[in-house]
Amino acid sequence: MDDHATTLPQGEPWWRFPLVWMVIAGPALVVIASFVTLWLALRTPDPVVAADYYRRGIEINRTLADKKLMPALAGRNHAATPDADVPAPRR
Repeated sequence: MDDHATTLPQGEPWWRFPLVWMVIAGPALVVIASFVTLWLALRTPDPVVAADYYRRGIEINRTLADKKLMPALAGRNHAATPDADVPAPRR
């Protein structure tokens, strides 16, 4: 009565089915992408923020407030005006 086991068709090995490789490809690509990301992160580390970043920012703001660095429209309107008569830019 054990004929039932011998009458089942023998299937192909699992690696012969393309759908299996599609299922394996997703996680495999994620693993490869994570290693590439790790390699990029280790190869090009982020620069350290300067300890005096706040002071540098204040200096940049002072420089930008200079009348000579005003917006283009205001600068064009006062191109022939002497520096002493040029109004300060609005904030």
